[in-house]
Amino acid sequence: MDIQWYPGHMAKTKRLLSESLRDVDVVCELVDARIIASSRNPDIADLTQGKPRVIIINRVDQAEPEETARWAEGFRNNGYITVETDAKSGRGVDKFTQAVRRAAQELIERRAAQGRKATIRVMIVGVPNVGKSSLINRIAGGRKAKAEDRPGVTRKRQWFYLGDGLELLDTPGMLWPKFENPNTGLHLAFTGAVRDEVLDVEELACRLASLLGEIAPDKLAGRYGIDIEAARAESYELPGMPGEPLVSTFGVELLSAIGRRRGCIERGGEVDLRRAATMLLDEYRAGKIGCITLERYDGNRQGCI
Repeated sequence: MDIQWYPGHMAKTKRLLSESLRDVDVVCELVDARIIASSRNPDIADLTQGKPRVIIINRVDQAEPEETARWAEGFRNNGYITVETDAKSGRGVDKFTQAVRRAAQELIERRAAQGRKATIRVMIVGVPNVGKSSLINRIAGGRKAKAEDRPGVTRKRQWFYLGDGLELLDTPGMLWPKFENPNTGLHLAFTGAVRDEVLDVEELACRLASLLGEIAPDKLAGRYGIDIEAARAESYELPGMPGEPLVSTFGVELLSAIGRRRGCIERGGEVDLRRAATMLLDEYRAGKIGCITLERYDGNRQGCI
């Protein structure tokens, strides 16, 4: 399943971000704790070279704490100021201002030496649906930015005046034209950064079920009351596209079992796989299956370059 999604407004967003850089002092890049490598847009690193940067690892409530800690340490070892947050609950958000001021310390001192007030202008960037607007609403103390659990809600830049010498710029979520690693597109789709309308939702959910059945079988079984090993025993391999490896039906068996347990049944007793797929994706994205990190830090990931 090769997922590529780069609608026209993404190119406009890239131009908007590039044009806005001259107006900001610090760039804060938001990443998803479940898929840190995949949620780092390589274009952002290229565009923001020369600007002090802060990495904000968001959605830590949905990821495995020990894995998040490894990623955060990797960032810090590579010279990044790093903050771990859950924007929805507010966890860690109180560390945002301190992190920005650390990143802008040289600028603050230089302006102070010139007798100038050190107002710091900060840009928030990241892929779609990573939680930028929710974070800004927490920092700003109210629902001032549009925030919904779907990609593409913010379509233009928005300034927020926070007081205490801090101004914040929200920008639309931005992907890049070509995902070189097919797992990148899949992981972004699993977490909702790619619109479901452009995907085969049933195939996507089967891929997710298969992955969770391998890396988090106890959590998947606990949530849905299914027998992972029975589904594995029922699975078999089908021919893939010419030149590609065989494809296992493990994910289909798991999704079917989930659908039966949750009553997603059509007339005639068949499992409604589309209903089951939508439910599985929604519940994974909401963190209801448990804290699951899809991308482990191995000391040499793109997340820390």
